[in-house]
Amino acid sequence: YDVKVAITVDQDKKDKVPDRKASNDNYYRVSVTCNNETEGEWDYNAWNLKIDNITSDSKCNIAFASNLSKEEYQNYIDAGVALRRNTYRGKDLTNFFQTQPDKFYKQISDGTFDDIYVGDYITTNTNGKSITWLIADLDNYLHSGYDPKVLTKHHATIIPAIPFQNAKMNEENVTTGGYANSKMVTTTLQEVLDTYIEPAFSGHIIEYSNVLSISVDTEATNSFPGTKGASSNWAWYSRKLDLMSEVNVSGTTSWTSSGYDTGIDNRQYAIFQLRPKFIYSYGTTKFDYWLKAITTKDSFCLANSGGETLSSKASSLHGVRPRFLIG
Repeated sequence: YDVKVAITVDQDKKDKVPDRKASNDNYYRVSVTCNNETEGEWDYNAWNLKIDNITSDSKCNIAFASNLSKEEYQNYIDAGVALRRNTYRGKDLTNFFQTQPDKFYKQISDGTFDDIYVGDYITTNTNGKSITWLIADLDNYLHSGYDPKVLTKHHATIIPAIPFQNAKMNEENVTTGGYANSKMVTTTLQEVLDTYIEPAFSGHIIEYSNVLSISVDTEATNSFPGTKGASSNWAWYSRKLDLMSEVNVSGTTSWTSSGYDTGIDNRQYAIFQLRPKFIYSYGTTKFDYWLKAITTKDSFCLANSGGETLSSKASSLHGVRPRFLIG
């Protein structure tokens, strides 16, 4: 069916939609009315009309009034971001990302996430490896960190759909120096950043502040029965990527040794809440991978292919599935 649109701006008829901002102090408030059974709504984030229940030829009147304050406008934007965070869409954004990269990144950096939802994905061929990148969350680290390094940039949190490779946390079965001083952090993650992530998202990877465990008390009680050893201190670091925490994946802690293992990674990613199967599988592929938490004096936390989190010796080989932020 056809839907005709009539536009007025401050009661004057117009032939196109105005920009978001009416003046230095005001934005446009938008109201939509449609005839028949057609339902119309204005999406402030995408700045376009959403219509539904079209059962016959219809007409929608869109009225723009320049009386919306900046605070009210931001409330609409925040509501739109919340909708996008809590809606799994699973759309392939590869063509959009490749043909309109400036527009793609602008939708993130301006905080509107116009046509970006949790679960959407991009596929790239990076250094001969086909990689699917999942949008795991939106603005979930906004305002985290400490002065003067609070994260104020709008961002999308990205994870690979499946681990890049298998690697050890340490060459030996030790957790000395915590997560921050593990081989995973000092060597492996940097190699992954240089080999796969930077080539795919060059110039748009956001640096953020994170607290990482830096020491282990080998006699401390932990959550793993019959063992000893727990992280005992942390420090702030500037980071471009990290392994996920147990909370990021499962929404809770089972084997994390202490609060020093979690830091700002204290929220489950929206994608794992909306599609729990992505915790341990993608398509027909099942996998396990390291998490950033120490479990004992010789082991780190593992997300396994059965959907559990477990403890595994530091020198074991498991998947590398870090997260990073783009914008």
